[in-house]
Amino acid sequence: MPPSVRPERLVDEPANSDRFIGGLSESIGGPLGNHAVRSSVRLPGGRFWTPARVVLLLICAMLSFHWVQKSPCRDAAWADMKQYKYFCYTDVLALYYAEGLNEGQVPYKDHPVEYPVLTGAFMGALGLPIHDLHQRNVINNDGQAFYDVNAVVLGAFGIAAVAATLAVRRRRPWDAALLALAPALFVSATVNWDLFTVGLTAVSMAYWAKRKPVLAGVFLGLATAAKFYPMLIIGALLVLSIRTGKWRDFFAYVGAGAVTWAALNGPVAFFFWDSWVKFWEFNQLRGIDWGTLWYIGAHFPRGSGQYGFPFFQNLDLDPQHATLNILYLGLFLICCAGILILGLTAPKEPRLAQLAFLIVAAFLITGKVWSQQYVLWLIPLAVLARPKWGAFLAWQVAEVIYFVSFYGELMGASGRQVFPEGVFVLASLLRLVTLAVLCGYVIREIRQPEEDAVRQTYEGRDPDGGVYNDDPLEEDLLEPPPAPALARTG
Repeated sequence: MPPSVRPERLVDEPANSDRFIGGLSESIGGPLGNHAVRSSVRLPGGRFWTPARVVLLLICAMLSFHWVQKSPCRDAAWADMKQYKYFCYTDVLALYYAEGLNEGQVPYKDHPVEYPVLTGAFMGALGLPIHDLHQRNVINNDGQAFYDVNAVVLGAFGIAAVAATLAVRRRRPWDAALLALAPALFVSATVNWDLFTVGLTAVSMAYWAKRKPVLAGVFLGLATAAKFYPMLIIGALLVLSIRTGKWRDFFAYVGAGAVTWAALNGPVAFFFWDSWVKFWEFNQLRGIDWGTLWYIGAHFPRGSGQYGFPFFQNLDLDPQHATLNILYLGLFLICCAGILILGLTAPKEPRLAQLAFLIVAAFLITGKVWSQQYVLWLIPLAVLARPKWGAFLAWQVAEVIYFVSFYGELMGASGRQVFPEGVFVLASLLRLVTLAVLCGYVIREIRQPEEDAVRQTYEGRDPDGGVYNDDPLEEDLLEPPPAPALARTG
């Protein structure tokens, strides 16, 4: 029997609303019945242990475990491929030296940076004081200190992402546990500076949900100045504005974002044009990267020791990669057109998070670069789009398998063969397929909104949608119900 639907107006109980969690709960007696007394006090410690605080504790624990997992590489003594054997490689430490921060070079001014402006500023703001302290013999290992400080600050943005998710899911606080406990977060949190952008993006979406488009736009501009992908969320808003005819908040959001982005980028572009433009040139000239759809085609095992199809292999022969750029961009635009049609023809306007997740997922699936840490872009959006544990965890397991196989592939590329090329290709394919399946579930729930768990909890509304709801969500839909409602029976 499927888990029963929770009583109306109660905080969502995953064991009752999610088949996967309901099945797991059978090992400890099963979900609470309809006549069970539900108390607002669930854990020792009285009212302090609310679901939100438990989830925040979980993300703090997860980030701490991640730091332990990366600790073998903190000393920067990466001899004998230690960074691959212990799965602890991180760009944060590698680029402290590669970007000249260990020599006191100011990003963009003294050294071109391959990242957008705000990420470069983030690197410099933490790296240059570390270099100064090292020069004055206050610290011995500046690389280790740089990583540790970055881990703390990036962790704070990861916690902000969870807090923002909780803010828009007051009636489904346990959804944020999907983000806090995501296996891919455990292995990827500080591989690069992506958590910085993820936190800013989550805050932007929370402000949009609260109908504060200017603040939401400011955080979008900040996020886009750190990484490019948050700009894709504008596409989801565009679809909903076309469908609903509500444009005022959309233009306020985009305008505030554009002004913020220009204010951050303008001075750097004016004074250090050659350094500023490197990010754009670098991305245009990049070829087929590890684990992408195009990489799978170029290295797919065909038997008898043969790998890859000539069509895909030839795409990397052009040093300008013009054909590859046209193909991946064209395929992405086709996906966007499909998402637009889906959004305009669905029985009910899709939720904002559903469209945003589909657009960012399409960007990664069709793109020529799909770095291991890019999974962090998707996890918060997946949690908001479809907070169901089964397919989410299957995708996360595939991401971890890819993560492990990627380091084996890097060892092979460094001269120490660990497994045949086909193993990495199949891991890449598994990652792609599980994400595509998750997209399929989201599409199905857009076409059949009665299957959408979030709409069931919020009486058919979109807690992320802001102005796109017919009327503002009443305060009692944005906030958790009062304690007497929690205590009543089903």
